Amino acid sequence: MTEPEASQHSTFELARLLTDVFLVEEAQVQGAAVRFRGVLLASPETAVRILTGRLAPLGYHPLLRSREEIVLLPAVPPPRAWLKEPWPNLVLFVATLLTTLFVGALHQGADPLSDPRTLVAGLPFAATLLAILGVHELGHYFTAKAYGIRVTLPYFIPAPVGLGTFGAFIRMKSPVSDRRALLDVGIAGPLAGLILAIPAVLVGLRLSTVVPAQGTGVGLGTSLLFLALQAIAVGPVPDGLDILLHPVAFAGWIGFFVTALNLLPIGQLDGGHIAYALLGRRHREVAIGTAGVLVALGVFFWQGWLVWAVLPMAMGFQHPPPLDDVTPLDARRRLLALGAFVLLLLLITPAPFFLPGEM
Repeated sequence: MTEPEASQHSTFELARLLTDVFLVEEAQVQGAAVRFRGVLLASPETAVRILTGRLAPLGYHPLLRSREEIVLLPAVPPPRAWLKEPWPNLVLFVATLLTTLFVGALHQGADPLSDPRTLVAGLPFAATLLAILGVHELGHYFTAKAYGIRVTLPYFIPAPVGLGTFGAFIRMKSPVSDRRALLDVGIAGPLAGLILAIPAVLVGLRLSTVVPAQGTGVGLGTSLLFLALQAIAVGPVPDGLDILLHPVAFAGWIGFFVTALNLLPIGQLDGGHIAYALLGRRHREVAIGTAGVLVALGVFFWQGWLVWAVLPMAMGFQHPPPLDDVTPLDARRRLLALGAFVLLLLLITPAPFFLPGEM
C-alpha cells in the first residue's frame, strides 16, 4: 500500500465519513494529510475507534488533536518482506551474546582472543545482562500487542568493547491509540526489567567480595536504589575497603543504569512516552529542562551526559501523538507516571563511571 494522495479521495468524501462523530466546519489539504476543524459529536474514544475502522481501508489514520480538530494522516506502508522475518533479530542477538560473553570474560581476567574456550567465563555476566534487557523489551512487546499495536521483536545492539552491548529496542509499526496505551507500553519495559535487575543485584552482591580499595581502574557510581540493596546484601563497608562486584551484580548495575537512561523524559525514550502520556504537548518543556540538567551533570560529574543532552537537541524534542490526543490519563495512571520519575531519581547516577581521585 502506498501513501494516499489528496486526489485519490476527495475532501468531501472523507468529510462524509466523519459526519456522525465530527461536525466539519473547515477542511484543509496538507500534502498527503487532510485537516478538519469543527465540533466533536462523540466521546474521543468512540470517535477514534469508529474512524479507525472506516479510514484504515482508505490508507488513513485519524488523529484527534483536540475536540475541534481531526487530522487524517497517511498510514505507514507495511514493512518490506525481509523485515518481517525474525532472522535480523536472531543475528543481532547472537552477535550481542558473543560480545557480552567477550566483555564478561575479560572482566574475569580471561583472554578469549588467545583461547576462545575462555568465553565461558563471561556466561554469568552475559546471561544476566541479556535476560534483563530481553525482559525489558518483552515488557514493551507484550503490552503493545495487548493494545493491538504492531511491533517488531527486540533488536539487540552488540558492542565489542565497554559493556558488551548498547542495549536493545523494539519498533512500533502502527500508531498508539491513546495516552493510556502510550503510558502502559512505555512503563512496562522498565518495570519488567527491574523484576530481574533487583534480584540480580541482591544475589550478585551476596556473591561479591570486599577487598582493599584499589587506586587504579574505572570506578562505578552507585544510585540510591543500588546503595539500599547494598546495605541489605553486604552491610556497611569500612573505609579503605571496596566491593569487587560479582559479574551478576555488575550486570544488575548495568540494568539499573540502562533503565535510568530509558526513563529520561526525552523524545521517544520510555520516559518520553510517559511524559507525553502525562503532559501531552507540554512534554516538550520537560524534555528541554531535562536536557539542561544533563548538560549540568556533564559539566560537573560525567562528560558522557553531554552526549545524552546533545542527541535530543539534534533529533528534536517532539514526540508523535497518539490517535486520541484528547482523553487524559486516569488518576491511577497519573500516579504511575509520577512514580516512574521517582524511580528515575532512585536509579540515576550522577557519575556512573569515574577514575580514582575524581570522587
